[in-house]
Amino acid sequence: MQNANNFQDGFLRVSVYDQTEGRPLNNITVSISEPGEDGQVIENLVTNSSGNTETINLGAPDIAYSLEPAPRIRPYSEYDITVNADGFEPFRVEGVQILPEALALQNIFLTRRQTNVPIENDIFILPHTLWETFPPKIPEDAVKELPTGEGLVVLPEPVVPEFIIVHDGVPSNSSAQNYYVPFKDYIKNVASCEIYSTWPVETIEANVLAIISFTLNRVYTEWYRGRGYDFTITNSTAYDQAFVYGRNIFSEISEIVDYLFTTYITKPNIRQPLFAQYCNGSNVTCPGWLSQWGSKELGDRGFDAVEILRQYYGSDIYLAAAETVSGVPSSYPGFDLQVGSEGNYVRTIQEQLNAISDNYPAIQKLRVDGIYGPLTEEAVRTFQEIFDLPVSGVVDFGTWYQISNIFVAVERLASGT
Repeated sequence: MQNANNFQDGFLRVSVYDQTEGRPLNNITVSISEPGEDGQVIENLVTNSSGNTETINLGAPDIAYSLEPAPRIRPYSEYDITVNADGFEPFRVEGVQILPEALALQNIFLTRRQTNVPIENDIFILPHTLWETFPPKIPEDAVKELPTGEGLVVLPEPVVPEFIIVHDGVPSNSSAQNYYVPFKDYIKNVASCEIYSTWPVETIEANVLAIISFTLNRVYTEWYRGRGYDFTITNSTAYDQAFVYGRNIFSEISEIVDYLFTTYITKPNIRQPLFAQYCNGSNVTCPGWLSQWGSKELGDRGFDAVEILRQYYGSDIYLAAAETVSGVPSSYPGFDLQVGSEGNYVRTIQEQLNAISDNYPAIQKLRVDGIYGPLTEEAVRTFQEIFDLPVSGVVDFGTWYQISNIFVAVERLASGT
């Protein structure tokens, strides 16, 4: 047992949605308990009109344990979440990870009950890859041979896809399930599996950029499609990156992904994102690849993200941005929208926020006049609060794309597609 003096507070917020309709569920009781079927209930929370519970404090180990390789104590604590709601199947998440001084975000999607006999929907969150031993990455070439185009779609440039199809197992396991995961959600999930959100910001950014580049290389080169598979990537660390369907993510990681998700690593004279392989750098070493613990040490020494990446992938690497983001009505205009802004971009945001407010009534309806006034600013602030973005009232890059993503989701639900 750890001494109570070694504990610090971590934080948790739960969001509950209707799986079929995609809308947030209000007045749903969410129980937080100690791990195990007989774990003591710590707190019962109730969701608001946006489907969110309040943020609560939960005990977590001292932050020092997440800042050093091979600590003697697991750097995070674990809790279970149970939701029982009338008309829905019971839902349980086991092993939600809480890091000190970090905000864990857990989404829960409830399915409507079809019979009188409840069917349990359980998610088991695997241990973090930096705590338990996972199969090391099988080395591959950092620059891939591009597809020929025979029967396949050859992309003229890297594109951020709307979804990543994740295979829940090694490539040869044909019985493993495939998950359709929004691109940003996939990157946030992998980063939350692979690194700690307590690390320096520049270290987190460097690792997120490696994860994005790795993923976009799989997309751009049609790596698995070209071999006859029906998925984009696997969750096997031997072949790809860790991914646990339904796990909690961390706000500190989520915010960074929201502002970097179109950015990738590349090199002169190659068309593709760099296949940025990495390892933990503790019990596994990988010369020429990013070392996760090594990147943390460089972040401690004041290196910025690009400097960290160049230590591993070479001094000639640079960052590029995908110009196309699939699945959104229009791309970010290239400048922020704020009080005083006018024009069609403002009108677009007002129209999208009005559509979103049908499912999220905390967001007030707006007059669609193309003028960014105080009411538009307040609606943006409310949106940012609901979706865990920095609350500024300004539509910047991250907010633009999050509004676009939620708008597309609610429009699809409204149309039944």
